[in-house]
Amino acid sequence: MENQRNIVVALVLVALLLFGWDSAMQYFYPQPAVEAQNAVQADAAAGEPAPSGRNREGGLTAAADIAEEERDLETQLADAGRVAIEAPAVEGSINPVGARIDDLTLTRHRQTVEKDSPPVRLFSPNGTPAQYFSQFGWVGDGVATPGPDTVWQTEGGPLTPSSPVTLRWNNGQGQLFTIRLEVDDNYMITATQTVANTGSGPVVVQPYGFINRTSRTASSDIWNVQSGPIADVENSVDFGTDYDDLDDANVIPAEGNSEWLGFTDIYWLSALIPEEAAAADASFRALGDQHYRADLIYDPVTVQPGRQASRTTRLFAGAKQSEVLEAYEAQGVDRFSLAIDWGWFRWFEKPILWLLKALFSVVGNFGVAIILLTLIVRGVMFPIAQKQFASMAAMRAVQPKMKALQERYKDDKQTLQQEMMKLYKQEKVNPLAGCLPMFLQIPVFFALYKVLLISIDMRHQPFVLWIRDLSAPDPAHILNLFGLLDFQPPGFLAIGVLALLLGLTMFLQFKLNPAQMDPAQQQIFMIMPWVLMFVMAPFAAGLLIYWITSNTLTIAQQKYLYSRHPQLKELAAKDAEEKKRKAEEAKAKA
Repeated sequence: MENQRNIVVALVLVALLLFGWDSAMQYFYPQPAVEAQNAVQADAAAGEPAPSGRNREGGLTAAADIAEEERDLETQLADAGRVAIEAPAVEGSINPVGARIDDLTLTRHRQTVEKDSPPVRLFSPNGTPAQYFSQFGWVGDGVATPGPDTVWQTEGGPLTPSSPVTLRWNNGQGQLFTIRLEVDDNYMITATQTVANTGSGPVVVQPYGFINRTSRTASSDIWNVQSGPIADVENSVDFGTDYDDLDDANVIPAEGNSEWLGFTDIYWLSALIPEEAAAADASFRALGDQHYRADLIYDPVTVQPGRQASRTTRLFAGAKQSEVLEAYEAQGVDRFSLAIDWGWFRWFEKPILWLLKALFSVVGNFGVAIILLTLIVRGVMFPIAQKQFASMAAMRAVQPKMKALQERYKDDKQTLQQEMMKLYKQEKVNPLAGCLPMFLQIPVFFALYKVLLISIDMRHQPFVLWIRDLSAPDPAHILNLFGLLDFQPPGFLAIGVLALLLGLTMFLQFKLNPAQMDPAQQQIFMIMPWVLMFVMAPFAAGLLIYWITSNTLTIAQQKYLYSRHPQLKELAAKDAEEKKRKAEEAKAKA
């Protein structure tokens, strides 16, 4: 009766876990609106380039917004006065009205896994549903400065790594304002702002730069990956501020000396990097209607007659590729590689990513690279596993002596602990040795999970057959017959082939586990692999491949080590028979 009650309680808890987990996933990983999601899926099925649906990468969701964005881009980008940007990693154009960089696509990254999918659009013009742009200018005291509607004269173009572009504007009062723009082979645009004073008296001006964007295109802000304002302040990167915080505060200053600031998504980043050693104030502002701005304004500069003053600001607008960010960091942009939200385990995650990329360069398939990584990790840990099984065998061997001590000192716990420690020392047994491999697996598992979650290197990387994106969940769901039925299973029922294989390998692993519990506990532990199957189904396919491979190796490893320690299997079998006999006796008495 007691066992039945325990099983019922366990089943209730499992049900709460499944439904609670699905609710938590919906809260931490909000999904697109159904109509927008269906539209994206329909486009993908038809082979059409899918617009950036509101998924974990961000993008517009409402069909009306997507259509309006397409119309606005067609209209605004047709302006003949625009100056083209043609660089290896970015393409787009500069708007001479307001000196805005407001048209930027990332040529190395596609919106979907389809080969004909258009490049990811990062910047869009002011006033469009997806507006996201950067602008440079000045404010002044008693001097006419260019404004948001100023039409600048352009010199040069297109903007390429070998050919800069200069924007000029004369205020008609003796001051000439110029902005010289340069671009490198990756994602960095350099803006040099100069004021030449040909007037009769000094003028005071403040150069500025800002990034303006809407949160409607932002990626989801989840508990372990930030989306929103980001800044390096006082030798530390701040991941604690999101758009809701900015709405509440209206203005959030970046206290102290800011090395860089901007906005981050899971894979994309825009950031302003001020001139080194030049004093400047940095802050974030909420502009209302889901619009926000990252401001960088330098201290006032007095320009004497016949003199000029310049400030140089860099604008990063691109993908958060670890090697690119590290290269900029080596060039003096402090802690720029930490714009990727590595978290606590970054010293462990970076080597894992490096090894994955090294393996990928050899085999050409990230799924195979993950499998090889698992083999390497388990190979390194194999000596520890051998010690674990040897310790388990020794612990089983001393069980009779342990039981004798427990009977002798059952009323004296302190003496019992002392005698047990003596027994461990005499028999050379470490009761904690069996736990060590499990604790070593936890950081490996979490580090790989975080790498797959945040690293753009895994984005759109295929494995085999239907697995076309290792950073996304398994798209083949059993309940809708792998897409043949026209419905989408709810999150906790979206079981794919990989999740099923995970549950199966974990079940086999539990079956081989020598540790035996009472019947009720044993049944609960037989249920747990299938519970974890539901829990893990929404995770990245690459992570499931890692875990399935690890479980398979563990099963093979257990079989091998049982052959090396037959006494462990024999004792486990005897324990199982004894437990079964006691259970049958208890059932007969009941």
